[in-house]
Amino acid sequence: MRFTEFNFTPEVMEGIEASNYENATPVQEQVIPPIMAGKDVIASAQTGTGKTAAFLLPVMNRLLSNHVDGQVGALIIVPTRELAIQISQHIEGLSYFTHLSSIAIYGGNDAQNFVAEKKALQMGADIIVCTPGRMIAHLNMGYVNMNGLQFLVLDEADRMLDMGFQDDINKIIKTLPAKRQNLLFSATMPTKIRQLARAILHEPVEINIAISKPPEKIVQKAFIVYEPQKMPLLKKLLRETPYKNALVFCSRKQTVKEVRRELVRAGFNIEEIHSDLEQAQRESVLGAFASGRIPLLVATDILSRGIDIDTIDLVVNYDIPGDGEDYVHRIGRTARAEADGVAYTLVSEKEQNKFHQIEQLLEKVVDKGAVPAELGAVPEYNPRARHHHGGNRDNRGGNPKKKFFKRGPGRTSR
Repeated sequence: MRFTEFNFTPEVMEGIEASNYENATPVQEQVIPPIMAGKDVIASAQTGTGKTAAFLLPVMNRLLSNHVDGQVGALIIVPTRELAIQISQHIEGLSYFTHLSSIAIYGGNDAQNFVAEKKALQMGADIIVCTPGRMIAHLNMGYVNMNGLQFLVLDEADRMLDMGFQDDINKIIKTLPAKRQNLLFSATMPTKIRQLARAILHEPVEINIAISKPPEKIVQKAFIVYEPQKMPLLKKLLRETPYKNALVFCSRKQTVKEVRRELVRAGFNIEEIHSDLEQAQRESVLGAFASGRIPLLVATDILSRGIDIDTIDLVVNYDIPGDGEDYVHRIGRTARAEADGVAYTLVSEKEQNKFHQIEQLLEKVVDKGAVPAELGAVPEYNPRARHHHGGNRDNRGGNPKKKFFKRGPGRTSR
């Protein structure tokens, strides 16, 4: 389905064309019409499906036809600063030819940004993207005006609940007008998300695009190794795999620091992102990565969701993530839009059972790559035997199978 078939306003269509959008993705094709019709929506879609534009475009379109000065028109609540910035940048591109104003509200900013946030919450902005904690901070000061709110969007709702934001979300919702359109997006639909949906949605249209699995176009490969073999194998993979942008995930920030230090010594142009960095530092690193000035980034799961850079064509899991959903979101950072991507996972002895659980979630056996002989003997991949008996043989080579609110990177202008 082409975007010209949705009957968007000319201003919105200009932003769509400038963003080089032509054909809608499946989630956009199913989500946009009910939002345009004023329906509440609950949608489950895997990462990289285009869901951000799926809710931004119809919300922008309806705000243009029902614009109210001095009011907040749409409130988009997201789990992380990074996602708030990404969505704000998305709005900037799509709304460029409109008079719509927007601002991203998230923690870790200086006093000047806080003043801009306060002004938007008092005097109105068409679209506000916020993290729950930062919005609660403003609400506690008593000046937030949401009387004219038309849209509430909860993006990555499962992630927000996992991070403990349930109470904050409930507090925010209590300050909103009862009559509004509600849109809830979640990668998974556990019981707690269903309960939240029942509490805030009115006769919603339910859309399930796909169960949470990686796109088939991602080439997945696992390497079964001993823990000390991970670093030499990582260096070899990065030297021998062509990429524009590569993202290496580690489960602990200390490991992130160690991996970056080793790769810098090996001559790689690499930066790191984790919770020890100030927000300004994170934004600077992300900007350099997105522009290609830094082709390689090592990060914790802080970036496993919400980073949308089309040029990421290689993801390496240096550590196995905590669960299958995190694995899906990590490797989903590659093969965005119509691009292809490669995802490598380094599996140590102790991580075999965790990786086997991921394979069960995926309902497929991930191909096992041959580890170069010069790295020495490697463990056999036999998670069930390891689980029951704890021992394994060595197997050299592995198992072959318009208004303007000025701020940092999230600014939006006409």
